[in-house]
Amino acid sequence: MLAHRHVSRLLPTSTALALALCAMPAAAHAAEPAAPAAAAADADQGLTDIVVTAEKRPESLQKTPISISVLKADDLANRHVTSLLDLGDGAIPSLRVAPFFARPSALILNIRGIGVLSDSNQPARDQGVGIYIDGVYMGRAQGLGTAMFDVDSIEVLKGPQGTLFGRNTEGGAVSITTKKPSGKFAMNTTVGAGNYGSYKAETHIDLPEFHNVSVKVDGVIAHRDGLVKNPLAGASDFGAYDKRGLHAEALWKPAPNFSADYSYDTSYDASTSAYVQALSAGSLARAPDQPLQPRRASVATVGVPELPSVGKTSGHRLTLDWQVQPHLTLKSISAYRELTQSQYDNGSANLSVYSPSGTFSRASLAQFRQNQASEELQIIGETPRLKFAAGALFYEERVQDNAQAPNTMQWNANGTSATVLSVDYNTVTIDRASHVKTDSYGAYAQATYTPAVAGDILHVTGGLRYSNDKKVGQLFTINGATPVSVSGVVAPVNLNASWSRVDPMINLAVDATRDVHLYGKWSTGYKSGGANSRSLTYAPFNPETVSMFEIGAKTEFWNHRARFNLAGYVGTYKNVQVDFSASYLQYVNGVLQNSNRTTLETTNAPGTGHLRGVEAELTLNPLPGLTLNASYAYNHVDIPNTANPYPVVSGGVSVINSTPVKIYPVYTPTQSASGSLDYEMPLRGAKLRLHLDANYDNGFYVSANDPAPAIQPKGDPSFIMNGRLALADIAMAGSGARLTISAWARNLLNEQHVFYKAYSQYLGTYGMFNEARTYGLEANVKF
Repeated sequence: MLAHRHVSRLLPTSTALALALCAMPAAAHAAEPAAPAAAAADADQGLTDIVVTAEKRPESLQKTPISISVLKADDLANRHVTSLLDLGDGAIPSLRVAPFFARPSALILNIRGIGVLSDSNQPARDQGVGIYIDGVYMGRAQGLGTAMFDVDSIEVLKGPQGTLFGRNTEGGAVSITTKKPSGKFAMNTTVGAGNYGSYKAETHIDLPEFHNVSVKVDGVIAHRDGLVKNPLAGASDFGAYDKRGLHAEALWKPAPNFSADYSYDTSYDASTSAYVQALSAGSLARAPDQPLQPRRASVATVGVPELPSVGKTSGHRLTLDWQVQPHLTLKSISAYRELTQSQYDNGSANLSVYSPSGTFSRASLAQFRQNQASEELQIIGETPRLKFAAGALFYEERVQDNAQAPNTMQWNANGTSATVLSVDYNTVTIDRASHVKTDSYGAYAQATYTPAVAGDILHVTGGLRYSNDKKVGQLFTINGATPVSVSGVVAPVNLNASWSRVDPMINLAVDATRDVHLYGKWSTGYKSGGANSRSLTYAPFNPETVSMFEIGAKTEFWNHRARFNLAGYVGTYKNVQVDFSASYLQYVNGVLQNSNRTTLETTNAPGTGHLRGVEAELTLNPLPGLTLNASYAYNHVDIPNTANPYPVVSGGVSVINSTPVKIYPVYTPTQSASGSLDYEMPLRGAKLRLHLDANYDNGFYVSANDPAPAIQPKGDPSFIMNGRLALADIAMAGSGARLTISAWARNLLNEQHVFYKAYSQYLGTYGMFNEARTYGLEANVKF
C-alpha cells in the first residue's frame, strides 16, 4: 500500500483470531492512559512526507511530477512479503506480478498493461518493466523470486521511464532500495512459524563504525511446504519453497564529501511448480484417474516425479559518491552479477489425455545461466534555478539456456493407475538450446528549470536519452540436433542484430498552492528487440515502443491529514512483439515433412495500439493513530489485430492464414483497487498495531491469441484480504531491547479464484488457483 508513517502489524487468520480482533478494542481501551497520551497523540497527528529518488536525487513524493507508488519496509512487513511474487495480490493496482506459467522462479511484471505480452523467459528476449536494486538493473526474469534483503522502500514508477532509466522501461520501473549501514551497533531479528510447515528467520546486524568504515550484514531464511500434496512417495509437493540468502555491505566515508559503498549478496531459491488443474474437458478422452478439478485442490489426482527448481544468484556492487561542491555530485555504480536457474516443472499432469498404456505427465525441464556486468556514471547538480542529472552507462550480458520435455508417467491398460517411468534427467535429449551476448550502452541528460515568474511556481523539465542495443547469439540445438533449415542446410542459426533509439521527455509542473501540485508529461520508452529461441528461424524482431501523455495532480489538505494523488494518461503502443504458433517446417531429402509439432515464432504487430487509464491514491489520517489508504487503477490496452505470418502445414501443404486475429493484453485487469487500514494504540509499556488490507481486480487474460476455434478465456475476479495484529515495542528489562509479537495472515478469507485461465480444443479449460490462506506467528527483537 502507500507508504505512511503509522505502521502496524496484524493478524488473525481463522474464526478464533477474528473473534480476538473484535475483543481487542475493548481491552485496549481499558488499558489506555488517560489525558496525557491523548494530548500527545493529537500533537503527533498528521501525515509525514515521503522521500523518493525517482529523479536520481532525494525529493518529496508530492513534489515529484511522476505517477509513483511507494511501499516502505513496514508496508512489506504488514503484508508478510517475502519476495516480489507476494506483491501479486495487487498491493499497487497498476502493477501486476505473476509467475511465468507454473514457475515461481521466473516472474512477469507489467505496469499499466505494458511489460510482458509473450514469453520473455528466454535469453534473447526482455521484459518491458525495469527492475533495479540499489541502482543496479536486473537483466532476467529468472532470479526475481528470491527473498529480499532488508528493503527500505520499493518505488514503482509508472509509465515510460526511457530518459533516466533507459532500455526495457516502456511500462515503467521498479526501484528497490535497501537499508544502508548506520555506523552504530544495532540488531533487528525476526523468527516465526506458520501453517503448511512454514518458518522464517532473518537478522540484520549493524556494526559500529571503525576507521570510517561501517558494516552491515543481513541474513534471511524462509521455508514453506507444498500447498498441494503430491501423492507420489518421495516426490516434492507443489507450491513449496526454500529461500535463503546473505548480504554484506561496507560503507567507507574517509571524508564528509566522499563515500565508497561496496555490497555482496548471494541467494538460494528452491521452489516447486504450482499445480495446474483441468477445469473442463476438451475433445480428447481423460483417464478415470484424472477427474476434472474445478475447485482449488489440496491433493493432486496422480502422483508424479517433481523436483524443486533451484536458482542461485550472487553479485557485487560498488557505488562511489563524491560531492565535488555543495550542489554538484559525481556518482559511479559498478556491478557484476551471476545467475543459474534450473527448471523442473511437472505441475501439469492433471491436463493429460488418456490412451491405453500411453505415456503422459510431460515435464518441462530447463537449465539457465546468466552473467551481467554494468557501469553507470552520473553527474547530479543544481543551481538556484536549475536542477540537472546526466550520465552514461554500459551493460553487458551473456545468457545460455536449454530445454527438455520428457514424459515421466505411463498409464496402465485400464487408465485407473499409472507407473513412474525411469527417466534420467541428465541423459534426456536436449530439445532446444541457445546462447546470446547483449551489449547495451547509452547516455542521458535531464534538467528542470524554474523561471523567475509568478513566485517560482512553474517548473519545466526536459530530458533525452540515446540507447544502442546489440545482440549476437546462436540457436544451436533444435529437436535434439543441429538445426536443419527449410532448404535442408544443417547448421546453427545465428543472430546478429542491433538497434538504436532516442527517448525524449517533456514535463511542465505548476505549484498551484503550497499543497497542490499539477503536472503534464510526455515521454517515450521501449523494449529491446530480440529473437525467439523456441522458433526454427531465430529471426530477429524489432523493439516495441510506447509514447504517453500523462497529466496529474498531487494534493494535501485537511491540515496535512489527507493526501490525494490523481493521474490520467493516454498513449500509443507500436511494434508490439506478438507470438504465434507455427508448423515445424523442415525439408528432408527435398521433401517437406508433415509434422504435428509446432514452434513459437515472434513478429511485430502492424499499426498502432492505444493505451489509456486513470490512477488515484488517497491517504487519510482522521484520528490519532489511524491511517486509511485507498488506491484505484483503470488500465485499458488496445493492440492492433494481427495476422499470423507463419505457415501452418496441413496434409503436406503449407498454408498462411492472412486474416488478422484479436490480440489480448495479458496480466492486465481493466479495473483494480486496493485499500488498507492501519491503527496504532498506545498501551502501558507497549503499542497495539493493527493492519488490514483488501485487494480487488476484475480478472485478466494470460494468453495473447484466441485458441481457435474458441475465444480466449479470462481469469476470475479476485478479492484478497491480508492482515496483521501486533503487540509492539515491549520493553525488555535491563537490555534496552524492544520485543514485538505478531500474528499475520495472507488471503485471510481463504478466497479462491482462477487467476491463470487458458483453453485448448483438445485439453479443455485449465488454470491455476490463487494460493490458499496462510498464517503464522512472529517475534521480533530490536536493540
